[in-house]
Amino acid sequence: MQNQSSEARKPVIFSGIQPSGTLTLGNYIGALRNFKLLEDDYSCVYCVVDLHALTVRQDAAQLRARCLSLAATYMAVGLNPDKSLIYCQSHVSAHAELAWILNCYTYMGELSRMTQFKDKSAKHADNINSGLFTYPVLMAADILLYQTNLVPIGADQKQHLEITRDIGQRFNSIYGDVFTIPEAYIGKVGSRVMSLQEPTRKMSKSDPEETYISLLDKPEDIRRKVRRAVTDSDGDIRFDFDNKPGVSNLLSIIAALTGEPVERIVNELDGKGYGGLKARATDCVIATLEPIQAEYNRIMADKAALQAILDRNALEASRRAARTLDKVKRKVGCAPHGKA
Repeated sequence: MQNQSSEARKPVIFSGIQPSGTLTLGNYIGALRNFKLLEDDYSCVYCVVDLHALTVRQDAAQLRARCLSLAATYMAVGLNPDKSLIYCQSHVSAHAELAWILNCYTYMGELSRMTQFKDKSAKHADNINSGLFTYPVLMAADILLYQTNLVPIGADQKQHLEITRDIGQRFNSIYGDVFTIPEAYIGKVGSRVMSLQEPTRKMSKSDPEETYISLLDKPEDIRRKVRRAVTDSDGDIRFDFDNKPGVSNLLSIIAALTGEPVERIVNELDGKGYGGLKARATDCVIATLEPIQAEYNRIMADKAALQAILDRNALEASRRAARTLDKVKRKVGCAPHGKA
């Protein structure tokens, strides 16, 4: 575990993922494979945000299993839990405690304008709960708690970072420089991986299973999904996202995983038809995921060791979080108490 002095010198990166399903090939290409490159230059905090998942009704045993699985996946793609903090949100009570305080500095109008609340309310009309409405405040607490400098985000998360910045700046304007105001982290640009069935939409683990490739998919499942991937009827292999999104998506996946220029791949596949394109994409995906899956299985085979890592990291996360939370509570006037 990195020591406190080295931690203090490095800018902080925070990222949280819900344990709502396995990560996809899109998550890996777009973000995860680059995260491990940040460990030497940044203090990295990668949180399994299980409290966020509760806005939708969960099977308790499944949610617990998914928390462990997500943490193991983080490590299987190369993240080192001795360099990066990998822990469960619910193990650090400061997240929820700070969220309540920040709720009192967040306006109803701000929250009502959040597009995610509108989208999720439409999908879960029978469970429009207050947690769904105040979800962005808990997200703000997650980020501000660690004096985060940078947050890796996609285009669909810009609104959440903006409200985090607004809440932090509002609090600072009243009480002084309590929070670091985070910026978006724009790292090495990874190819945007699209849905296999709707290639004009981003690949997402919340969509039907046939539309995405999970990092834990078996080879036979990968072959089936890629074989059924939407292309078009003209049979011409060329990179043209506007007119040939399905073909271009498969070419992008091959290029991202092999490091080869798209032009070279197109030339190599000349005359081989879409069958050849899909076979090449399948081989690249399987070759990339096999070592990740082997490491994942190794980690999951010793759940006690995995739990020990999460427990250790939660203690370190709690130590860091307490510095911010204690300062916030002093500023707002919470009653002091002695600590054992």
